[in-house]
Amino acid sequence: MSQARYDELEKELNYLKTTRSDEVAEQIKVARGFGDLSENSEYDEAKNEQGKLYSRIAEVENILLHAVIVEESDAPSNVVGIGTTVTITCVENGRSMTVKVVGSQESDFKAGAISEESPVGKALMGAKDGDTVTVEAPRGAMHYTVDRIER
Repeated sequence: MSQARYDELEKELNYLKTTRSDEVAEQIKVARGFGDLSENSEYDEAKNEQGKLYSRIAEVENILLHAVIVEESDAPSNVVGIGTTVTITCVENGRSMTVKVVGSQESDFKAGAISEESPVGKALMGAKDGDTVTVEAPRGAMHYTVDRIER
């Protein structure tokens, strides 16, 4: 993942452990004041929220623990890798698209960011300008030509 994404996750983790944790604790405290806990839906909801919070904290901690920071500036600019923006053309239909290859935690297809673990991302990794790559898709193999690589 990029350093920027790592920093975002650290910031989120800090927020979850401090501000959000305090908010959920306050929700539980208020809900307890409503009386009998066995029939208290506010208390149940607050406890569910606490469970979701702890789950997300554990998830983010695990991601950060196993994260590998990719230095985009160290990679060659003429080879597709994480952090490169690639313009490709589909051989079958002639449609072009530009995508940025990113780590799996950063992928957002609508924004044009594809994971290096996606079928297209896997096929593009290591490709150079002019190369044709094959992507195994549910409808069959698709072929793309690498038109331009930018860092």
